Amino acid sequence: MIENEIAAPLAAALRERGYDTLTAVQLAVLNPDARGRDLLVSAQTGSGKTVAFGIAAAPDLLGEDGLLPAATLPMALAIAPTRELALQVAAELAWLYAATGARIATCVGGMDYRTERRALERGAQIVVGTPGRLRDHIERGGLDLSHLRVAVLDEADEMLDLGFREDLEFILKRAPTGRRTLMFSATVPAAIEKLARDFQRDGLRLAALGEARQHGDITYRALSVAGRDRENAIFNLLRLHESRTAIVFCKTRANVNHLLARMNNRGFRAVAMSGELSQQERTHALQALRDGRSRVCIATDVAARGIDLPGLELVIHADLPTNSETLLHRSGRTGRAGAKGVSALIVAPSDYRKAQRLLQGAKVVAEWGSAPSADEVRAQDDIRMLSHPALTTPLEDMSVASDLLARFGAEQVAAAFVRLWRDGRPPPEELTEIPSSQDAAPRAQRVFGASVWFELSVGHTGRAEARWLLPKICEAGGITRDDIGAIRVREHATHVQIAVAAAPRFGASLEIEPGLTMRRMEGEPPLAGTPAPRPAPKGARPTPAGHRKAEDTRTARPATDKSAPPVPAKAPPGQPTATEVGDAPRVKQRWSKEQKDQKRKTTTPASGDRETAPKGKGAVSRKPSGKPPAKSLGKPPGRNSATRSAGDGLAPPRRPKRKV
Repeated sequence: MIENEIAAPLAAALRERGYDTLTAVQLAVLNPDARGRDLLVSAQTGSGKTVAFGIAAAPDLLGEDGLLPAATLPMALAIAPTRELALQVAAELAWLYAATGARIATCVGGMDYRTERRALERGAQIVVGTPGRLRDHIERGGLDLSHLRVAVLDEADEMLDLGFREDLEFILKRAPTGRRTLMFSATVPAAIEKLARDFQRDGLRLAALGEARQHGDITYRALSVAGRDRENAIFNLLRLHESRTAIVFCKTRANVNHLLARMNNRGFRAVAMSGELSQQERTHALQALRDGRSRVCIATDVAARGIDLPGLELVIHADLPTNSETLLHRSGRTGRAGAKGVSALIVAPSDYRKAQRLLQGAKVVAEWGSAPSADEVRAQDDIRMLSHPALTTPLEDMSVASDLLARFGAEQVAAAFVRLWRDGRPPPEELTEIPSSQDAAPRAQRVFGASVWFELSVGHTGRAEARWLLPKICEAGGITRDDIGAIRVREHATHVQIAVAAAPRFGASLEIEPGLTMRRMEGEPPLAGTPAPRPAPKGARPTPAGHRKAEDTRTARPATDKSAPPVPAKAPPGQPTATEVGDAPRVKQRWSKEQKDQKRKTTTPASGDRETAPKGKGAVSRKPSGKPPAKSLGKPPGRNSATRSAGDGLAPPRRPKRKV
């Protein structure tokens, strides 16, 4: 360690803490070019940034005697994005500056405002806080930054992501222009560079080397799981490692609460960390993790900022992060101070490409494989059981053990020990086996072989889908999906290809469920064009020739004469034809002069004429009214003929257009 470059009180504190060498970011701030200048430092999570800016700020704060001068106003200000990170920074600076006589005050949201105000009034050389609470103290007159010498922005990128830019600008504008501004950030996007240009004077850009080496103690693993096995894979992973502390990252608060409930039901000792918790609840959760009452922390990205848990050996990404920087932030919670750690990504088939992009962007290489199976978890449990200290450490009082052996025998006592060992742990979950890598070779196209085609009585109009029909067909015939070839969903029917060996299971016709029948076909249906007509339902009347579908009407035309009009279908007198009701494509009806005269005679008799029905029962006599016929009676039916009455061929009166 370069002791002559570090203030003596700080060097002594580092030695007491067991620091033999400095990290890359700590060495970077000791560079002679960085002395006394504003700094923009990029370094990953867990790289020792708190000690780094504590060392960098010491020359501006300590006197010649190595002590902080007695001051009633703050000389240094450290801003962090979250409450936990701010409290962690304050704790780190407390032991680092313990020999300098420093008084450190914290100003974080969720804590008692009056207690913080009294601490500021008593005088504090170093203040650590979150942007919102610091601004609140400044606006109320409790915090005066007029004597500030050094301002530190820790996790600057995260503060901008959380929307604290306005608060940061407000705080920095209240500080003297001659202060030093040290900005530490895992990434340096354009917004960070702009903030540095606005509030730094001739800032020096430092990129801490060795981030890859610092994350060399972390083993990255990408576990391929089926979509429905995501949670079960997490349970097996926790059971396989049995780490002292593990953290599971989720994307939203709802996912955190859902996974917490599932883990509690399985018997895991877990706590949640999300933004909806109060400060007291967060403190209790962290304390439960530190004293061992809980072993799993389920958290969102924002809530996990600043969490420093002892013995954190496993990081699980239940939901993949949004970018590579977040992946490194999450993983940086483990593998600290030379300890080993595992960062595991739970990857469903739909997330293969995203996981690959994240790993490439983070410049880390992951071991692709399957999630731990139930057998692997049980085997690991047996290894731990056989190496348990209780089996190797003799008891002071062996009388009880001797009584057990004499009463039950060695085999029964051993079986009871195994049962008690296994009962105290959540049982492992059975997982579906899938390919372990997204780079698996594509499957060769399958040759189905001899087959028989069947037709199902549902198609697109019935919202049929292949994934919906496949399990129903397998269950109805007692076959597997390997016995099914192509599934072609048509408009009103679906054609299914069944292997010859499995076809007899369905017979000539089979009712899969009410309203869904399966009928054997002769030959293969066409790949394109109109599907074969379905048989009419039982009891249905045959369709008249004039009411054929559009396909039948079109095929009635000669292929050589495209301009010939369609032949009107014959219909009973007074009944509309297929063209009129709209079953066939609309074609303008052409009427000859003889047809017009005949229509006029049958529908509008002239004045003086009399229509009489045969006399007898039900005879009707109709007399002319003497009024002239309506103008529309003599017109042939036009485009709106489909709306005419089937009995008289009259069109309803048109409503006058409404002015808008």
